[in-house]
Amino acid sequence: MSKRETPAAKNFIRQIIDEDLERGLNDGRVATRFPPEPNGCLHIGHVKSMCLNFGIAYDYGGTCNLRFDDTNPDAESPEYVAAIKDDVQWLGYEWTNLRFASDYFEELYGFAEELIRKGKAYVCDLNAEQIREYRGTLTEPGRDSPYRERSVEENLDLFRRMRAGEFTDGSRVLRAKIDMASPNINLRDPTLYRIRKGASHHQTGETWAIYPMYDFTHTLSDALEGITHSLCTLEFEDHRPLYDWFLDNIDVPSRPRQYEFGRLNLEYMVLSKRRLTELVEQGIVDGWDDPRMPTIAGIRRRGFPPEALRDFCARIGVTKSDGMVEMAMLENSVREALDAAAPRAMAVLNPLKVVIENYPEGERESLTAANHPKDDSFGERTVTFTREVYIDRDDFMEVPPNKKYKRLSLGGEVRLRNGYVIRCDEAIRDDNGEITELRCSYDPATLGANPEGRKVKGVIHWVSAEDGVPATIRLYDRLFNVPNPGADGDWKRDLNPDSLVTVEGVVEPSLARAEPGARFQFEREGYFCVDPHDSTPERPVFNRTITLRDTWEKISQREG
Repeated sequence: MSKRETPAAKNFIRQIIDEDLERGLNDGRVATRFPPEPNGCLHIGHVKSMCLNFGIAYDYGGTCNLRFDDTNPDAESPEYVAAIKDDVQWLGYEWTNLRFASDYFEELYGFAEELIRKGKAYVCDLNAEQIREYRGTLTEPGRDSPYRERSVEENLDLFRRMRAGEFTDGSRVLRAKIDMASPNINLRDPTLYRIRKGASHHQTGETWAIYPMYDFTHTLSDALEGITHSLCTLEFEDHRPLYDWFLDNIDVPSRPRQYEFGRLNLEYMVLSKRRLTELVEQGIVDGWDDPRMPTIAGIRRRGFPPEALRDFCARIGVTKSDGMVEMAMLENSVREALDAAAPRAMAVLNPLKVVIENYPEGERESLTAANHPKDDSFGERTVTFTREVYIDRDDFMEVPPNKKYKRLSLGGEVRLRNGYVIRCDEAIRDDNGEITELRCSYDPATLGANPEGRKVKGVIHWVSAEDGVPATIRLYDRLFNVPNPGADGDWKRDLNPDSLVTVEGVVEPSLARAEPGARFQFEREGYFCVDPHDSTPERPVFNRTITLRDTWEKISQREG
């Protein structure tokens, strides 16, 4: 990872690590891990966890493993493994070790037999519905399974036969023997292993007929890898007593500690995997990498730079409670990153032809334009000026609405960016009364100079009609039009009908040759990137990453 853009603020986790180091715990080591399950696409909520785990390892000179929690063969695939690895590296991080929970299946099985031999685990024949019934409720204690007092020998025999594939799915499970009256339901004899006979695992094939459960696997994988600080979101706080129980009752090579932090909830987004799946399967969005999706794949395709996400996570910090973060915070990080890194270019999204009648026909003039107004290292480019150009239709009004109007009007003047001052002399209409063309004149003395005796207030962008390249431009916006979608129970009703508007525009010729994913500021329009899937030099496609200013703030103020 490159040097941190925004210094990491001290938080309670870093304070814990500092204290551990001062006390000489863990031999002065700091070891974290990022443990996604390869059963879907990562989203922006995972970015916070990545930045925390990899960032701590980076700042403390420690290690961070990328470990796939691959204990559910029915839902996982090597395609998700590859996508997650790509996401981590795109965000700017490198793992110390690449691990899979399945790497430890043999060791985990041995730990399970250890619990059985100690009388702390048993094979239970209750089905899933019966186990739920016996577990009790938050206010009522659970009941012991009728199979809880099986002998060690019988449990070992049954468990080994489970591994050998003698029993059908759901017929038996291995459970820890803890306390069915515990106020913490997670300690009421949780399941450690279930049967998945005939399942094909993307790493181990059909070697195993049984698979360990998450809590058991997660804890012992941490211990096997020598993780010092196991960082989880708050929903795992109630699981920590079980995490510690495994470590107390199994002979493990190291003693990690679990700490919980508040998860990321972001306005105008849903991060529930179930709801995201509905968006995809019902065709509300165009796949998991739709630029409106909060998935990392969608964020990347939209043009968000990774440094903006790292900066955003540094700004929101790490707390012990869940909270809602304003979308404006993320967008501000994106704007700041792109303002510094995106070269400028001109694109007309809603073209209106302008004919400059006193400019010689057939003449072409090369004008110089800066690629970045704040950074000379971006250099300059050449734009071609011709007799016919396109301007944006929104930059013309026959009659100005007020004296503050700074665009082109009938009889008025405006400067073309990096070019001349033009005056509109006539507006041409079609049979329906729509303006189709403007007849203008230019002042040849105004290239790089102000006209004598008059003040021209406005500057608008343009593209040569002869050299401009037709382009499809997708104007993406927030997928939902309320900060907390579904607050009234119907989250689909909160979908923003204008989250995608597609227009056919015209861009500078150089933009047609831009690499997939390249980011630009279209002057006066916003930040855009070349779509990595659909764009071609013959027909470029650009995705709007973000507007130049927060237009939603004005809407919120108006509605408030």
